[in-house]
Amino acid sequence: MSVLMRKRTGPIGAPDSCCADLVPVKVAQLNDFLTQHAGKSAMVIPALQHAQALFGYVPPEAMQMIAEALRTPYARVYGVATFYAQFRLQPAGRRTVRVCMGTACHVRGAGSVLSAWSEALGVKPGGTTADGEITLEQVSCLGACGLAPTVMVDSTTHGRLTPGKVKQVVSSLRKA
Repeated sequence: MSVLMRKRTGPIGAPDSCCADLVPVKVAQLNDFLTQHAGKSAMVIPALQHAQALFGYVPPEAMQMIAEALRTPYARVYGVATFYAQFRLQPAGRRTVRVCMGTACHVRGAGSVLSAWSEALGVKPGGTTADGEITLEQVSCLGACGLAPTVMVDSTTHGRLTPGKVKQVVSSLRKA
């Protein structure tokens, strides 16, 4: 029996069938991957990466599937997913705002720039706006120290940002 067909009661909540809210084709693709690596607990990170590539984040149902297929505790899978910054546990927005908090940016006021973004979007770092459009992330370095404080909106770099300039960038984002 596939790891998908069983009823679940574990850490993902009340008993119900797995993955009801997930795209069936993608669930099947994850199941195919897990079937190839069944029982190999060393495959936790590649399995999480595969799940994230399929769904855009790692839903709890996928972590449960991974734990069962690789025969490893759910707590271990969840621990790995929450330890590494590469894994998202919530869906990301259509657009991503990354605020650099590296040393140069921090010294030049990145904290107040991050606060301005958070206030303008109505989300904390790591959150996504209620409309699902914009995800706000705090990152360690964007590699543009000469432009500090620096923010990347999708693939566009905005340098020498101030809290006042944030409102202008947010306004242009909302129009796009």
